[in-house]
Amino acid sequence: MTTLLLEHLRKPYGQLIPPAALVCLLLLVLWAVTSFGLESAEQTRAHLAAQWTQIRKQHQQHQVAKRAKQDLAQVWAALPEERDFAPLALGITEEAKRNHVTLPALSYKTESTPVANTSKGLLQGTMSGRYEDLRHFLYDIETADELVYIEDVDLVQSATQRDHLTFNIKIVTYLRGEADKSVLQ
Repeated sequence: MTTLLLEHLRKPYGQLIPPAALVCLLLLVLWAVTSFGLESAEQTRAHLAAQWTQIRKQHQQHQVAKRAKQDLAQVWAALPEERDFAPLALGITEEAKRNHVTLPALSYKTESTPVANTSKGLLQGTMSGRYEDLRHFLYDIETADELVYIEDVDLVQSATQRDHLTFNIKIVTYLRGEADKSVLQ
């Protein structure tokens, strides 16, 4: 048998037999690795990629929720407490006096809101003064440290004074209740 193999190796094409056998062996090994190892590795990779995508999405949702919680905590901290509503109304009246604006009958009341432990504070009345003074007063209200905003301003016709204007004004703020201070903690 070995003599027959030696005779074939001596022929001109005989030198190609060992490399051809090696190539066949390598192709067989490649097929085995591809069939058994690579397919399972590809399935594992696809499974891990799907898990990574899901976990990444959950992480992003967590980050968004964390930022929203921080933003909500900032807003909650900026809201005046219900007990501070009367002093807030007094402060607005004092600001009007400093700006030479008259607020003869500023009324204030609170309304409930659908959000737990919050209420809406309304300040309503008429204000009168020169245009420049009114404009400065409104600017001071809108840029105050307290979270208040002017919801409505309507000009009232006044034929008695030419340089004074009269407006109906509605100033609004939201108030946080004192009952549960750990709502956002």
